[in-house]
Amino acid sequence: MSFGIMTAPQQVGYEEILRVWREADTVPEIGHAWLFDHLMPIAGAPDGPILEGWTLLSALAAQTSRMRVGLLVTSNRFRPPAMLAKIATTADIVSAGRLDFGIGAGSRPSHPLARREYDAHGLPYHDQADAVAALAEACTVIRRLWTSSEPFDFTGSHVSLTGAFGNPRPVQRPHPPIVIGGRASATLRVVAEHADVWNIPGGGEISDLAARSRVLDGYCAEIGRDPAEITRSIFLPVDYERPAVVRAKIAEAAEAGFGHFVLGLPSPYPEGVAQWVADEVIRRA
Repeated sequence: MSFGIMTAPQQVGYEEILRVWREADTVPEIGHAWLFDHLMPIAGAPDGPILEGWTLLSALAAQTSRMRVGLLVTSNRFRPPAMLAKIATTADIVSAGRLDFGIGAGSRPSHPLARREYDAHGLPYHDQADAVAALAEACTVIRRLWTSSEPFDFTGSHVSLTGAFGNPRPVQRPHPPIVIGGRASATLRVVAEHADVWNIPGGGEISDLAARSRVLDGYCAEIGRDPAEITRSIFLPVDYERPAVVRAKIAEAAEAGFGHFVLGLPSPYPEGVAQWVADEVIRRA
């Protein structure tokens, strides 16, 4: 099993997140660290502070040396795919090849606080079907920009490029692992085709998440891909007062086939929180 932490960069300052990541980088049990990708807070004071994910990720990557790093997950709606490929390449270079590239459809009609950030930043907001179709094209384009040795054109329903070329390439070859987040059936079809890792939030019943994993298995079978090639990842929130709760969730999820765990740390972060996670959650899971 693989364990990491997630520090949502909302209602918290840069120095606080940096402290946690620097400490986590010294704790062997913590193999990866994550931020999220929102432009306005989705919890706490709606007008509270929030930092942009990719900029912050590169800054933190430059000040750590061991953990893998990533965003859980990038909103495909915030940045054009070719621009996102360049941003991610830069982060992979800064991290010396430690990037896990997380991406998702981005539109969240069920979350009003997430919905407002599109209007506030002049970004188009599309229905789920449109967002998922755009995600599939984005994954195709980004992978080609990371691997193509020659400029190429691409004409899709959502993305059109002329003379596209990525230089430099990412440190990782053929490219950084692609982590796709989501649970909708349409998204799982994209996961089956493009992802190395599939992530799903684990706030609900594990049996429900296991059922979504079986749906993914079915889509893999349809396209002739071995489902075992896709690591099953789950996000689990941590309660500092009740670590046994997340330990129980880890055990249940592991039994259901999940092996990659992202532990969400709420702020404010206690002193020594990374070591606490290792001692009270990971080692006892």
